[in-house]
Amino acid sequence: MMILVTGGTGFVGRALARQLVANGESVRILLRPSPLSPNLPRGVSVEVVVCSLSDERGLQAAMKGVNVVYHLAGSERRGTRADLLGVDVNGARTLARAAMQAGVERVIYLSHLGADRFSAYPVLKAKAIAENYLMHSGVGYTIFRSAIIYGENDQFSTMFARLLKLSPGLFLLPGGGNTLLQPIWVEDLVTCMIYALDDAETVGQIISVGGTEYFSFRQIIEILMEVTATRRRLVSIQPAYLRMITLLIEQFIPRFPVSIFWLDYLAADRTTALDSVPRLFGLMPARFQHHLGYLRS
Repeated sequence: MMILVTGGTGFVGRALARQLVANGESVRILLRPSPLSPNLPRGVSVEVVVCSLSDERGLQAAMKGVNVVYHLAGSERRGTRADLLGVDVNGARTLARAAMQAGVERVIYLSHLGADRFSAYPVLKAKAIAENYLMHSGVGYTIFRSAIIYGENDQFSTMFARLLKLSPGLFLLPGGGNTLLQPIWVEDLVTCMIYALDDAETVGQIISVGGTEYFSFRQIIEILMEVTATRRRLVSIQPAYLRMITLLIEQFIPRFPVSIFWLDYLAADRTTALDSVPRLFGLMPARFQHHLGYLRS
């Protein structure tokens, strides 16, 4: 089986490629044209093709001989500089058309809990529109709506640990930090996505997955402070004020750890059933505090 992975140089994509190759699958990674050196998974034998998500004919060529596409590519990590329309929305539409023309059997797409075409939050709206294109493409699909994902070099625990280190004595919590989250370890998530390959019942399904624990955002920050031996005073702030502060900072510090989209994600609870992964895949997810050792370094 030949598998194409978009977003294969990202946090989840690298973990997925490693597990797929370890399982004996042939993997091809789609790279967008860029003058920068790609952050390919180390020590993993993969094919590489260079093509933009806006190039339908190029995508068809990249999908030659491909049975399954894992579509992970997205732009939200770029904050206010993200191209949600071009990458997340139009990219999914072009990929769906190319997959149909290339005879791809199935597309497995990574989305977010809370994805909704009528959402007021741009990322969640873009993810839902992308889902819709894939669902109506004529190609078999499986959509994973995931809770927040953590692991080494992630955009969650690593990012907030870094922000704690940078914070001058206090840390601002939007709305008091009461939003509920359900972190899932990246290795558990990609294991579920790989299990779905051989499970015909997951075709045509939207599957919500998360860890086996709920935490408020305040609790998560307290855990990160304990792991990193950092002490900060936690101060509640109105989300609207924090949004204005974040927008201002992003204009002057492009690589600032927190983006405006993170505030959108924290605006409401992002959870699903605690038994989602054990019930659907027979896998007991790791507990959040058991895989944070990478933060100590």
